[in-house]
This record gives sequence, structure tokens and C-alpha cells, in this order.
Amino acid sequence: MLAMSSYPRDYVEAARAAIEARVAAYRKVAGPGFEEFEPVFFNDLVVVLENYFVHRLRAAEGKDGNPLNEVRLLATSLMTADGRMIADKQIKLKPGNSLLGYAPGDVIAVRADDFARLTKGFFAELETRYAG
Repeated sequence: MLAMSSYPRDYVEAARAAIEARVAAYRKVAGPGFEEFEPVFFNDLVVVLENYFVHRLRAAEGKDGNPLNEVRLLATSLMTADGRMIADKQIKLKPGNSLLGYAPGDVIAVRADDFARLTKGFFAELETRYAG
């Protein structure tokens, strides 16, 4: 697939709906005893979210530590660094300015509320930078 400089509105809305459906399904079945499963599920959803938009042009994404950068680094960390946050010399992601606050070396354990904040910021930034 070619690098994407924009995404059609219907694609973005379909991706958002698919993510929301997964979160709704989790909330429907989650209850006592799901505390250990929650970060496993939402860590995996970070990877899913990233993969819906993995071909986005990096030039349009920027390197300023925005939510698109954060999701990219979280997903890469989950896939390649045994679930520990990695640093990227090209991206200026500062834990204090990020949505979830992970620093390099931190174990990533995304919870439902974290994921809600992350997706809200991610889609807002995506729509600003990749509106099609």
C-alpha cells in the first residue's frame, strides 16, 4: 500500500466504529476478575488502532510528540520491546506532555480509561492532519 497523505472520512469513521465496537464488547463482559485481562486487551487494541492507519505519511504526522506519535511508539514498543516503552530519537515524545505518560523503559499497561483518552486524542489529531 502507498503512503497515505489523507484518509477518506468513511474509512476513518469505519475504523472508529470498529474500535468502539471492541471497547463496547469488552465493557459488556468485563467485571470482577478482569483486572489482569484489561491491560492485555487494551494493549492489543493500541496495536489494532495503529494498524488501521499504519501507512500514514510520517511527514504529515510530525515529530512533536502528538497522539499519533504516541500510538506509533506504544504499538512499536508492544510489538518489539517486550511491552516496555521505547524511545525514538526522531520523535519528541515527553512523558509529561503525552496522553498516557509512559517514559522509555516503562512497562505498558493500558487500561480502559487510558485507551479512551488515547483514542480521543488520536482521532482528533488524525482528522486535523489527514482530513480527506
